[in-house]
Amino acid sequence: QVQLVESGGGLVQAGGSLRLSCAASGRTFSRYTMAWFRQTPGVLREFVAASVGGSTYCAASVKGRFTISRDNADDTMYLQMNSLKPGDTAVYYCAVKRDYNSDYDRYLAYDYWGQGTQVTVSS
Repeated sequence: QVQLVESGGGLVQAGGSLRLSCAASGRTFSRYTMAWFRQTPGVLREFVAASVGGSTYCAASVKGRFTISRDNADDTMYLQMNSLKPGDTAVYYCAVKRDYNSDYDRYLAYDYWGQGTQVTVSS
């Protein structure tokens, strides 16, 4: 049974940093795409960043501020978030899909989801 557990969310002032973690279990994830999405009330889940094989991708809104990384040795993914803005406030979700297809930015393409962690950025 696949489990994804996020941690590291919290309250931070604008300009601050947070590091999110996603611990995965139940499979060997080195051959899977892993990604971060975020969601605010009433809005569809928004792509943030993905790790696809040896490549990483970030949404334009976070490029240069957020960095995605993963440690395949212990199936953990990270999202380093710097220069946070109030607009980054959301619930952040970890997601996994069982292929390397190019639809890494579509939330419907993902097979497994974590429970989410709240990130709140105050102005």
